[in-house]
Amino acid sequence: MLEEAIEVIRELWTGEVVSREGKHYRVRHARIYTLPEQPPPILVSGFGPKSVELAGRVGDGFVTTSPDAESIERFRKAGGDGKLVQAGAKVCYAGDEAEARRTVHRLWPNDGLPGELAQVLPTPEHFEQASSLVTEEMIAETVPCGPDIERHIESIQEYVDAGVDELYVQQVGGGHDQFFEVYAREVLPRFT
Repeated sequence: MLEEAIEVIRELWTGEVVSREGKHYRVRHARIYTLPEQPPPILVSGFGPKSVELAGRVGDGFVTTSPDAESIERFRKAGGDGKLVQAGAKVCYAGDEAEARRTVHRLWPNDGLPGELAQVLPTPEHFEQASSLVTEEMIAETVPCGPDIERHIESIQEYVDAGVDELYVQQVGGGHDQFFEVYAREVLPRFT
C-alpha cells in the first residue's frame, strides 16, 4: 500500500490530471494546481526489513527512531546510498534525574515498548495496556533523563555512529528554555 501511495503522490506532484485504478487506491481526475518549484522529498519511515528496503527502493530518504546501524545499512543497500537518513530522539533534560524519568514515563511510556510493538498496536487502549508494563527504569535505558550532559551526548553519538545524517531531538515535558540553552551551549558544539 505504501509503495502504491508513493506512486500516486509522485504522479500528483507532476501537476497533470491523474486517474488510475490501483490495487489499493482508486484516483479519479485528481490534480494539484499549485505546485512548488520542486516536489518535496518523500522520506519513508521503516521499522522492519521490508519497510526499510522499500524506503531504499522508492523513497528519497529514510526516517527512524533508533540508532539502528543494521537498518540504515539495509536501507543503503536497497537503493538508499547517498539518500538522507533522518532520526528522531527523545530526551528529558532537567535538574533532577528521578523527576525527568517520571516525566517521560508519564508522558511517553510507549518509548519503552520493545521491537516493532509500537507500530502494530491498533488502538489507544492497546497502547495503554502495553505501556503499563514499562517501568521508569526501562525508560531511563532508552531516553536520556536528567542533568548528565555526557549521557545526552552519548545518546546522540549513537545516532552519529549508526549513520544518521540529521537528528531531531525532542525535549519531553516542560523546561524547554533550559533545554535549548544547555544544548546550545554544551551539546551542539560537540557535533558541529
